[in-house]
Order: sequence, then C-alpha cells, then structure tokens
Amino acid sequence: MRRLTALVALAAAGTLVSCGSGRPGPTTTAPKPPPPVPTTTVTRPRPPAASAAVPWPTYGADEARLRTVAAPGLRPPFRRLWTFHGRALLEFPPVVGYGSVFEEAFDGWLYSIDPASGRTRWRYTAHRCGWSSPALADHLLFATFIGNHECKATRPNGELVAFSPQTGHIRWRRDIGPSESSPLVADGKVYVADQNGYVYAFAARTGRLRWRFATGAPIKASPSLAYGRIYIGNYAGEMLALAARTGRLVWRSGGHGNFYSTASVNAGRVYVGSLDGRVYAFSARSGAVLWSFGTGSYVYASPAVWQGLVLVGSYDHTFYALAGGTGSLRWTYHARAAISGAASVVEGIVYFSSFDHRTYALLGTSGHLRAEWRDGEYSPAVAGNGHLYLVGLGRIYALVPLRPGQ
Repeated sequence: MRRLTALVALAAAGTLVSCGSGRPGPTTTAPKPPPPVPTTTVTRPRPPAASAAVPWPTYGADEARLRTVAAPGLRPPFRRLWTFHGRALLEFPPVVGYGSVFEEAFDGWLYSIDPASGRTRWRYTAHRCGWSSPALADHLLFATFIGNHECKATRPNGELVAFSPQTGHIRWRRDIGPSESSPLVADGKVYVADQNGYVYAFAARTGRLRWRFATGAPIKASPSLAYGRIYIGNYAGEMLALAARTGRLVWRSGGHGNFYSTASVNAGRVYVGSLDGRVYAFSARSGAVLWSFGTGSYVYASPAVWQGLVLVGSYDHTFYALAGGTGSLRWTYHARAAISGAASVVEGIVYFSSFDHRTYALLGTSGHLRAEWRDGEYSPAVAGNGHLYLVGLGRIYALVPLRPGQ
C-alpha cells in the first residue's frame, strides 16, 4: 500500500521548489522515563574511513548504517545543477562512487548516472522490481531485485547481481528468495537477506556462497555490520546478531513487533524501529534491551545516528531526536504526513521526507527548519562529489551550495 500510493502520486509530481524556512519550529514533549540501562562493555567502532573514490558506497553510508557524513560547506541554501528523471518511483537512495551515481528504480531498472550532467551512462533491466539501494566495493557494483506483481515483474523470486560499475556488464549473479534487502560488502563478502528468512554471505569476487543462516521468518531489512557481527531483524519481531565470518548465531531477541527498519549500530548499541511503534536500543554484545521509546504509530524508518542522537521518523507524522544512551527525547519536528523512509545527516543537517511529497532539512542540534522542498517520499538524500543528491518521487536532483564556502 505504501508503494502503490507513491506510484499514483508520481504521475502528478512537479518541479522541485525550495519553500524556505517558514514552517514552525520544533516542539518538545517529555517522554516517559526509559527503563534502567544494563551495564555493557563494547569497544566503540572506528569511524568509517573517508574515500574520495567512493564517498557514499552503500545504503546508510557505511557498514554500521549510521547515515551520517561530513561534507564541509555542503549546506542549504542550494541551487540545482541537473535533474535525473527515473520515470518510476525511487524508493531507496542512490550510492555514489567510481565516478558515477547508481540508482535502482521501483520498476527494476538500474542506472549509472554521470554526476556532472545527470545523463545516463548505462542502464540494466532486471525484469523484477528494484526495492533497495545498490552497494559499491572492490570495483564492483552489487544490487538485489525482487519478483513482485506491483512492478509487473516477469521473473519470480529474487536475485543478487554483481556488475562492472564502468560498463554495467554482469560479473556474476546468484538466485535468492524475493529480496528488498540492500547489500552490504565488507572483508571480501557480500551480505544480503531475503523474504524466505535467510541471511547470506557470498564471496564478493566470485559469488561463491560462504554461509547461509535461516532466521525462520521473512526479512525485509538490510544487514548492518559492527564488532565482527551482522545485525538484522525479521518479520517475527526478532533482532539477531550473527558472526560475520561464519554465520553462527550470537544472540537473538524476540517479541518486538515486526522489523522493516534496518538497524544502525553505534557505541555498543543497536538502534532500530519496529512496526509496534517503538524505537529500540539493544546491547550489541548481548542483545539485552537497553531502552525503548514509544511513538504514536509504526516505525518503518531506519534510524540515523549523529553526535549521540538517534534520529528517526514515525507514521505519527513526527520526527524524533532521541538520546542514544538513554532514549530520552531531545527534540521533535511535526511534519504534515507520515514518515516512512530513513533520514540522512550531511554536515549536521538532517534530511527526511514525508508522505505528502515534501522533504525537510533540519538543524541536527535543535530540529529547527533550514529548508523544505516540494518533492520526496522515502529516503531523501546522499552526498558525494561536492553535491547533495536529493531524491524525489521519481527524480534525483543534484544540488550545490548557493554560496560556496559559507
């Protein structure tokens, strides 16, 4: 239903317009006190290494899916360089690297886009739907596809495909179950999951299966990696931690609604939203629930983590900033419609979109509005090449600062 609504709106989507900062400021309400936090000792992960060649290589920007990057000077107000027309819903954001922008569209077309002009360099059709972001690593491009009637797919089940980023030629492909899980690449392995409930690790270079783990329930989330473990939730309300090298189950925590949200992992905690309306923080080491915060509706969105804040939207039309250590509420921003997609934080500015086809840019420190655009639906922004790539319903806008250096 979420996707069908967006597809109807796509036909009527207009030109990107910045609405300035005339919206009311954030309001703050006091949450219920969180439960006591069990003691845990986990070494903090190193910040991801910056790479000029691959500035945004994967869904969530890094292996831990924190959705946060530093990009000096890349803040509103912006001017538009070009617009890419995907001619289908763009539910998930692109990745940026190896000299191109790569986007997977709802109708199963995968595009390589020139970051200087917005022109298509090459494209590939999977004859399935594209409900995920691709991933870049080891001079390869990885993408998953799902057979589903919503995009009039002519092929069933799912597939993981490895491409040459330069030419689009297929290096290898593997059949999996229907998958809307964005691949994660680390240490020579590609991690992915499917709606049959499996988590897989394939050799990135050859596609050889390294291990497979059956969770017992459909998976719609994407794997996250930290501390040598893969973290992922399923549609039985279970969060799992698997050894990244072997696929061995490390811990499992159940009874938490259903997880569509992809986890973000930071400072020994696993942050994730649930369809039971709560945002959870699990111990990355043991799986113990450290805190949970109740919103007014479903939390499909995946959290972003920035400077100790967990940043996430809910179907209750509210965007929340929570203290990562305790779950206490720091600020909120009230949008006009439900929020489903993950936020991104670029140079301290938080970007999110809502179901009324608007994208917001807020100050991460306070939630005050900096800019607003009349396009967007799901996950709105990534950065690279000195550009902010804003994702509308069926378009990508390449934006640069109106006053560079300020």
